[in-house]
Amino acid sequence: MELPGKTTEIIEKMQKAGFECFAVGGPVRDLLLGRTVHDWDFTTNATPEQIQKVFPESFYDNNFGTVGIKIKNDQGETQDIFEITPYRKEGKYSDARHPDQIEWAKTIEEDLGRRDLTINAIAITYKAYGLYETSVVDPFNGRNDLENKIIRAVGSANDRFQEDALRLMRAIRIATQLGFTIEEKTWEAIRNNASLITTVSSERVRDELIKILSSDYPAHGIKLLDNAGLLQHILPELTAGHGVSQKGTHHKDDVFDHSLKTLASCQNPGWVVRFATLIHDIGKPPAFRERNGKATFYNHEVIGANIARDIARRLHFSREDREKIYMLVRWHMFSVSEFLSDSAVRRFIRRVGPENTTDMLDLRTADRLGSGVKSTSWRHEDFKQRIIEVQKHIPSVKDLKVNGRDVMEVLGISPGPKVGEILEKLFEEIMEEPHKNEREHLLSEIKRLESVFS
Repeated sequence: MELPGKTTEIIEKMQKAGFECFAVGGPVRDLLLGRTVHDWDFTTNATPEQIQKVFPESFYDNNFGTVGIKIKNDQGETQDIFEITPYRKEGKYSDARHPDQIEWAKTIEEDLGRRDLTINAIAITYKAYGLYETSVVDPFNGRNDLENKIIRAVGSANDRFQEDALRLMRAIRIATQLGFTIEEKTWEAIRNNASLITTVSSERVRDELIKILSSDYPAHGIKLLDNAGLLQHILPELTAGHGVSQKGTHHKDDVFDHSLKTLASCQNPGWVVRFATLIHDIGKPPAFRERNGKATFYNHEVIGANIARDIARRLHFSREDREKIYMLVRWHMFSVSEFLSDSAVRRFIRRVGPENTTDMLDLRTADRLGSGVKSTSWRHEDFKQRIIEVQKHIPSVKDLKVNGRDVMEVLGISPGPKVGEILEKLFEEIMEEPHKNEREHLLSEIKRLESVFS
């Protein structure tokens, strides 16, 4: 088992300075599994001040003793940051998020004992003197759990999850990413402590959720969150779909199970599209009505889009991601009839954005598969082809036979938002009826629109 050159370089420098140094945590786990390791974490019996003496260009500005070491390329430019932290032992966690106090530990075994999972409590060092070989410290049999594909908490599972409630999600996320099974006592502790996830910041929850959605089996991860009782605290709007019947429609499952099956069927690699796919029918529970023994969900896409926006804000997604999620949920009920006019196709493209048509079609395909029907139909394929053809002839605001100067001249106004708003309104008109893109007609429309925007 070989460690990368930069890794051994850090360990060797610390050893030559008279200190122990180990690679530790998730990177070691991934190395043992033969997975690609992108970042490395180290631990040592040196203090932060002693570490900085070994690495003068390092930086240290936190309460956990973690020192950042700059890794430079052959040109002397910083290309990565590795982190090295003194051995630690921690006391009580009153808020289920942060230790009340942090103390330096004396041995690597003490440090590993505070970690969350056995497979993350393995340390590797490189003997820089004598025989050049790796040495593994594994006090909790993490390698055995790796071999048997088991997620197991270090020591008392209840203690580990009560120390940091994010570990509840992290255990499920790692199980999802690796395809591992969660050991019985660990699973029981997750279920018993599920409500503690409410003490974790939205940003930390969001990051774990994104990693689950980005895995090879995101629907399995969401199902685990649900079975553990975590999902009701993270996405209560989604779990509201449990037991909401769709009888009388083409759906066989209730809203929640259909949502999971749709996510499982999504072939798009982007987590934003996968998230929108998961919550595309989130408006159905509040929209549910029963008429003549059949379920109806009128305007569920409108209701759902507003709920999706609220969720995205609560989880502190970026503005760009929020807008895309809203759009995908809002317009996922588009028609693919062979009788659609070109203007209707143009309207669809304009609503979702040319750059998002593939993502929207991926959501629709997943929705079909999640409903138990074939992935596509001749109408669906015809619609995809029409999108390609129509986009070849879609104009832009620049193609209008009038411009901003014309608007300002006709209305006698100075440059400002009103000019753009009127041009946008004119563009919407010619998108519907391209033949109206005539200068005289548009000049008269500018005068008419003056009262609309006054």
